Amino acid sequence: MKLEKQDILKALESITVPGEGQNMVVSGAIKNVMTFGDEVIVDITITNPSLQAKKKTEVEILKAIHEKVYEKAKITINVKVDAPQAKPKNEIKGKSIPGIKNIIAVASGKGGVGKSTVTANLAVTLSKMGFKVGILDADIYGPSMPIMFDVENERPLAVTIDGKSKMKPVESYGVNILSIGFFTQPNQAVVWRGPMAAKALNQMIFDAHWGELDFMLIDLPPGTGDIHLSIMQSLPITGAVVVSTPQNVALADAKKGVAMFQQESINVPVLGIIENMAYFTPAELPNNKYYIFGQEGAKNLATDLNVPFLGEIPLVQSIREAGDLGRPAAMQTATQQEKAFEKITQNVVEEVVKRNDDLPPTEAIKITTMAGCSAVKK
Repeated sequence: MKLEKQDILKALESITVPGEGQNMVVSGAIKNVMTFGDEVIVDITITNPSLQAKKKTEVEILKAIHEKVYEKAKITINVKVDAPQAKPKNEIKGKSIPGIKNIIAVASGKGGVGKSTVTANLAVTLSKMGFKVGILDADIYGPSMPIMFDVENERPLAVTIDGKSKMKPVESYGVNILSIGFFTQPNQAVVWRGPMAAKALNQMIFDAHWGELDFMLIDLPPGTGDIHLSIMQSLPITGAVVVSTPQNVALADAKKGVAMFQQESINVPVLGIIENMAYFTPAELPNNKYYIFGQEGAKNLATDLNVPFLGEIPLVQSIREAGDLGRPAAMQTATQQEKAFEKITQNVVEEVVKRNDDLPPTEAIKITTMAGCSAVKK
């Protein structure tokens, strides 16, 4: 029996493509039909990559031709899978804050390594370079920014923007700042569970009028816990900077901090590692370096983890004094510490530029279980 192509196509119109609503002829899934006597060759392309979809397609084509055209037809089916290309990681941009170009998380796996000091001095140096900068002090249980910027007694004002009341961040040395420290007494402990802390953070993020910013720095608390996930769930983080001392104990936790951002379901680009308290040079012996906490530990860690090393900051008494007095050390002109922070800040900016050129915008993550997270799907 000689089979006709139009009869085959008519029979195939009764079958829908797996995962689609249209029949496989109208949808264009059937690419070619050839007949040779009682032989039929059908070329079809489907988008569903599963083995089940492929088998179902073959079975339904066989059944349709045998039942509707010729029950003894010899049928060859060539199924090609043309699945849509997977979207690059971080393609979906999360709920951004209008006017803020780059959001950088400053983190540390361990407390006491000078993360807040580094954040404050990075912000001041960026401001000195001419950038518009803001700091979100996300260290709910130990906010430091009001002290470091000498604004402990300041309070954010309320402003009306587009008919809505918003918090106006406190400004100091050209940096806009919001911190839970502005809303608590100096001797008041913040005894909150995670959801309460996350709600407070969301208010400081989205109920504030930050204005136009080139950089928002987020001073995260130590560790890899609930606050970190809440921030990354709320905002599309451009990249993360991890601060560590050269000490092995600190490096072990810094490694975990990097791993948190690199986790597949989080996938925030790590801009690099900063080594704080790298060495001590006494004023009376300016050519001497004493490696009190170890030598080049963070630099070696950056090499091991294949992330950029952003630079080192010496252990200098005036850096601590400047933080306590509320005037960040990077403002001390023509000093060793100013040069160190300038070099590190330049490296951070370079890494942000490279990151924005090479990668799509970072997505916010969606928390799905008490133990983990997954990417937002749209």
